[in-house]
Amino acid sequence: MTVVNLSDKDSVLSQYLAELRDVDVQGDRGKFRNNLVRIGHVMAYEVSRRLSFANRDVTTPLGVAPSRVLDNDIVLGTIFRAGLPFHQGFLDVFDRAGNAFVSAYRYYKDKECEDVGIKIEYIASPDLTGKTLIIADPMLATGGSMELGYEAFCTKGIPAEVHFCCVIASRKGVDYLKRVFRGKENITLWCAAIDPDLNEHSYIVPGLGDAGDLAYGDKI
Repeated sequence: MTVVNLSDKDSVLSQYLAELRDVDVQGDRGKFRNNLVRIGHVMAYEVSRRLSFANRDVTTPLGVAPSRVLDNDIVLGTIFRAGLPFHQGFLDVFDRAGNAFVSAYRYYKDKECEDVGIKIEYIASPDLTGKTLIIADPMLATGGSMELGYEAFCTKGIPAEVHFCCVIASRKGVDYLKRVFRGKENITLWCAAIDPDLNEHSYIVPGLGDAGDLAYGDKI
């Protein structure tokens, strides 16, 4: 598995990410969701540079223009609920893509809220056989949700190539996926930033908090 950290080079992505993290900006849910969308736009462009293109002649009002067009059959997958704005950013760019959705939630196995479990409950997906699967999930903490989401999607067919896309990953989550998918040359992990730590509740530090709550409000 290849890992791409987009924070290794300066771009406007850094501005969007800074606003996502900033507690003085996070109170504006609309802006928070919009920044997830915009990061999706930027990351989708970067992913597109690794995809396949084919020659096509396009008829214009004045002649014929030789063009290069995407040659991948793309499916965009996401994990409810925090992934929805991020997914929309990818869909704005890959506007002809199929779409797949899975629900996953974390729960604590102990009263100290330190032993985290993840449960998958729902999946809707087209046939993924031989396709390019892009899974957009903003926070990669332990890596468990991404792994289980991928496994759930693969019950609908095995894709030819896979792109895991996240906004903020923990180093522990990145290392976990590298172990799980060691030797899988058709899988790439894309991160807008990689943070060093997880706290005792498996939240990324410094991270940005709970992306789902910040985007859509608190849950009970």
